Amino acid sequence: MTKSLKVLELFAGVGGFRVGFDKADADFFKTKWANQFEPSRKSQDAFEVYNYHYKDSDNIGIDINDITDDKFKSMDADMIVGGFPCQDYSVARSKRDELGIQGKKGVLFWQIIRAAQDINPKYMLFENVDRLLKAPSKQRGRDFSIMLSALNKLNYSLEWRVINAADYGGAQRRRRVYLFVFRNDLSYAKHLDDEYESFFMNNDDTYDEYLFKTGLFAKNFPVKSVPYKDRKAFYELPEDIVEVSDEFSGKVFNTGIMRHGKYYTIDTQALGDEKPKPLKDIIQPESDVDDKYYVADENKINKFEYLRGSKKIERTSANGHKYIYSEGGMSPYEDLNLPGRTMLTSEGTVNRSTHWLKINNRYRTLTPIEAERMQSFPDDWTKYKLVDGKVEEVSDRMRMFFMGNALVTDVVKRIGLGIKDIVNKYDE
Repeated sequence: MTKSLKVLELFAGVGGFRVGFDKADADFFKTKWANQFEPSRKSQDAFEVYNYHYKDSDNIGIDINDITDDKFKSMDADMIVGGFPCQDYSVARSKRDELGIQGKKGVLFWQIIRAAQDINPKYMLFENVDRLLKAPSKQRGRDFSIMLSALNKLNYSLEWRVINAADYGGAQRRRRVYLFVFRNDLSYAKHLDDEYESFFMNNDDTYDEYLFKTGLFAKNFPVKSVPYKDRKAFYELPEDIVEVSDEFSGKVFNTGIMRHGKYYTIDTQALGDEKPKPLKDIIQPESDVDDKYYVADENKINKFEYLRGSKKIERTSANGHKYIYSEGGMSPYEDLNLPGRTMLTSEGTVNRSTHWLKINNRYRTLTPIEAERMQSFPDDWTKYKLVDGKVEEVSDRMRMFFMGNALVTDVVKRIGLGIKDIVNKYDE
């Protein structure tokens, strides 16, 4: 019998996880359900782009808070994936103490927990900004530890890794944390207990081998075999999630594993064996670039020069306090021999973070196709959307916004291949 995983994609955007899984093996990863909704926008462009490409799945274009438990329970998903917003995850005890916790209103991670309770998938895979591991600033690591504790209570374990796409052949210096979550009753989880029993008995560093060599991320994203600056930590999560929220004071580094409410974390470095893809390899030929992307207006050119330069500006706070705002200088334009900087949702506008190119003495911004290539999407992936059964073109500004929000699909592809190996080896 050919093995495969039925997938639910939450916070789907324009389909980054699905694109990556299709690259890995479209027959193995079968995305049956997807949810995408922007509560602050009247036009649901991302959902409409997803709908344009994927007409064979149950695409749910409503607020995830409005998806009923019955709807989730009707999904026999083996895996839930998604890139959820990074917010404040502080919790307090609810009046009825139903779940023991009450998350801050609007925090979408708790909707993932609800979906997991209803569906009970074997695996989950999530992506977020790497600052999640250090949030909030006044209690670093608290938010992540709350997530670990919530997943532990649902009988899941997980490993995590911060991955910079440029360290593994990508065209963008984009650091994101990925969480691979697996149910404790699976053969894979039990294998970890058999292989690394002394870790839980003695709190030793037995898991070094897993995090450096044999784990999902270690195999697919190799790292140096010693912790950076000998940074490592062990922490046992309290049973009470509210206690975690109120009192957490541990450390969380860029790599780690949590099992049975205990986590081991180390600071790792990429091997550096894989060269990143430079911008020059994804830039379109000059003949293919429309004149609208070129900038000849001296005022706009000077504006970019000012924004990217160093500056010290006297400002006044709301209470009348005067202070000096300082900003370091950037290169006047992008070095085409390097991978791109992290793309933001503001890409394409006149701002400091926008990629600013100088090619043959002409200035321009990225094209939507080049932005898609930085995230390893197919060319023109975001060009069309399906609205009320009709195909429409998407504005350039919205296409750039999509890519600023997206993930690097080639990273997902490599993770997907690793998950496929685990399922084929251990899944019943």
